[in-house]
Amino acid sequence: MPEIVVNRDTCVGCGECADICPAHVYVLQDGKSYAAHPQECIECCSCVEVCPTDSIDHELC
Repeated sequence: MPEIVVNRDTCVGCGECADICPAHVYVLQDGKSYAAHPQECIECCSCVEVCPTDSIDHELC
């Protein structure tokens, strides 16, 4: 399972990662993105590419 960390200090809660993720890894929690289901990740790296604040650290991307 990949390690996925969302920097909650820089995340603006836009939801772009949740919208683009085909595996539904992300949810918005308290106005910020959260990798709730990292075990479902298919390692497409779309979340990293779409994040406008570079708040997602994905060990495989």
